[in-house]
Amino acid sequence: MFELPPAIPLFDSLQYLEDGNSTVNQHLASITINQVPDAGYVYEFAVEWLLEQRFSENNYKTYRSELTTFLHWAYCVEQISVGDITRRVLSRYLDYCANPPTPLIAYRNVAQFITHKQLEERIPNVLWRPFLGKKRDGVEQAYQISDKALKTKLAILSSFFSYLINEEYTERNPAMMLMKSGRFKAGSQHTVSGEDYEDIKAFSDLQWSYVMAAAQQLANDEPSENERILFLVSLMYGCYLRISEVAARPGFSPIMGQFKRDAKTSVWGFYIPRSKGGKKRSVAVSKELLSALQRYRKYLGLTPLPTPNENTPLFIRHRAAGRGRDTGLLNANLGIRQLREQIYIVIEQAAQHAETDGFDQDANEMRQLTPHSIRHTGISHDINLVGRPLSHVQADAGHDSIDTTSQYLHTSRVERHQSAENKPLDHLS
Repeated sequence: MFELPPAIPLFDSLQYLEDGNSTVNQHLASITINQVPDAGYVYEFAVEWLLEQRFSENNYKTYRSELTTFLHWAYCVEQISVGDITRRVLSRYLDYCANPPTPLIAYRNVAQFITHKQLEERIPNVLWRPFLGKKRDGVEQAYQISDKALKTKLAILSSFFSYLINEEYTERNPAMMLMKSGRFKAGSQHTVSGEDYEDIKAFSDLQWSYVMAAAQQLANDEPSENERILFLVSLMYGCYLRISEVAARPGFSPIMGQFKRDAKTSVWGFYIPRSKGGKKRSVAVSKELLSALQRYRKYLGLTPLPTPNENTPLFIRHRAAGRGRDTGLLNANLGIRQLREQIYIVIEQAAQHAETDGFDQDANEMRQLTPHSIRHTGISHDINLVGRPLSHVQADAGHDSIDTTSQYLHTSRVERHQSAENKPLDHLS
């Protein structure tokens, strides 16, 4: 065994982050069982958010340190779910950061994780602490934190809460609320409340066209590698799926039998037995998506459409797994990490094509989007381009509230101004 620091660091360096860490996993499992039931669920969101900072090492280091401190406070001090944190509760976190427990203060900067030579694995550094104090002439000074540093903490947390809102984990941003009031008030407040939902990260119509074209080209050029990619992107867009709903994970392996035909109406749907918050739903399948399924199944050498209760894995490996519980298995579903990598291949290919055609800004924006942006895009397009009723989209998306679905209605300033441009003052003149 090895000694642990009083606060467990949660996120290793970028090169190790996606590998997971057994000590962190055990720590989160204990918290999930004994204190905060959705701690592990939020941790997955945190990892995804941090991975978006992979192009800026400084941002990554700053963000992971703040998230570690914040989640330690939420889970181990307050014992509260991130989704239950209000503005008043978050203000207690700022008080905690202004006057942290002495055992959590270090006076020299050390790595959060180190490699244990005997165990040959990454472990938390026993010398690491979430707060860093200062020395003067070799003497430790009383810990202090400036208002500017507290505002930086709030800004980072506000960005994280915005991400959680986009991922539909929560509907509020207590950090943003604190930044808009009191001593932490920052910037101008010109945005009108309730409009301009441009924070929803979706591909534009043009950008999505490039994504689909790229997926088609990849599949046509090298079917053995990329027919799977084409169907993955089509399915996630057509059914507004989260990547966790099509990836293998403990207790769940997606299968072809989730495509089901209603015996009375002959309408096809994609059944999701387990989703966010343990909910289940059935998503309506369009004719084009059904054609995409037939193309994919033809490539796999299967019948055109699934038979009832067919157990064929949805996305199988091209090569046998080299490690983990699926070692040596070929006919096994892919996990979140592998599917995410597949989607980023398509996005990068699409961005390169957009650049070639002179759409440099679109290409840059596309590279900032994520697999979850495909879900947002499908919802947004169905509401604003296809014209599906909000209630239908709400049911297919699995939204608890119609208010969440209505956020995808386009209400940008440009569109509002264009629609108002030719309004008469007298309709009978």
